[in-house]
Amino acid sequence: MFSLEGRSAAVVGAGSGIGEAVAVGCAEAGAWVYCLDVNPEAAGRAAAAIREGGGEAVAAPLDILDGAAVTAAFEKIAAVRGSLDVVVSTPGINVRKPLLDYTDAEIDLVLGLNLKGGAHVIQSAGRIMRAQRSGSIVLFSSIRSVVVEPGQGIYAATKAGIVQMVRAAAAELGPCGVRVNAIAPGVIDTPLTAPIKERPEWYGAYARRNIFGRWGTAREMAGPTVFLASDAASYVTGTVLFADGGWTAIDGRFTPPGM
Repeated sequence: MFSLEGRSAAVVGAGSGIGEAVAVGCAEAGAWVYCLDVNPEAAGRAAAAIREGGGEAVAAPLDILDGAAVTAAFEKIAAVRGSLDVVVSTPGINVRKPLLDYTDAEIDLVLGLNLKGGAHVIQSAGRIMRAQRSGSIVLFSSIRSVVVEPGQGIYAATKAGIVQMVRAAAAELGPCGVRVNAIAPGVIDTPLTAPIKERPEWYGAYARRNIFGRWGTAREMAGPTVFLASDAASYVTGTVLFADGGWTAIDGRFTPPGM
């Protein structure tokens, strides 16, 4: 049920962090993996690691801000493999600062990669999958799509926007047999969050905010992704899977006396 055996999976952002873990997870589930990343060397290392582990993978550079390049990459996979079965997109960027201090360039940067890039992925993958009448698209949102803190305004808006794009795409592509979903991680230990980890008070505050009292690992995002990509989720579309250690389920971790 959870197997991806014989399927082609394109993982965007496979060069590091969550994307790399997802690429490995898809390969372990049996998929042939196309590791795509704006950093071609990082994508190559991820693909090499998968092959060393006995999986099948190749790598190529991809900037999701370039819609034509996204289309070309996905069409190549479909041509070589005969189908494009799974597409996962993990890239995102944040500029932590108050809304009133954002420059136009910073707004364009965050909106551009997170929303425009995500739209390019959905468009390009969706057209191919619509024609073949099958496929699964998974985009990464965040807990910031529903909860926020100072300095996260623009980022949070884009992560909420991803959810709405996913829902719309699911509604539009569902009649053609294509599923579209989002994963909303909590705080995950990746190279992008390294600056937080270097500040113990900040790192600890985030750890205490969820039920498990710890940060998640990139590897822990692979399972939810493989689930949504596989036949195990054949009746799941237009939804958001929160993989957040219970962050959004509780209001802090204080336990009243006597409980």
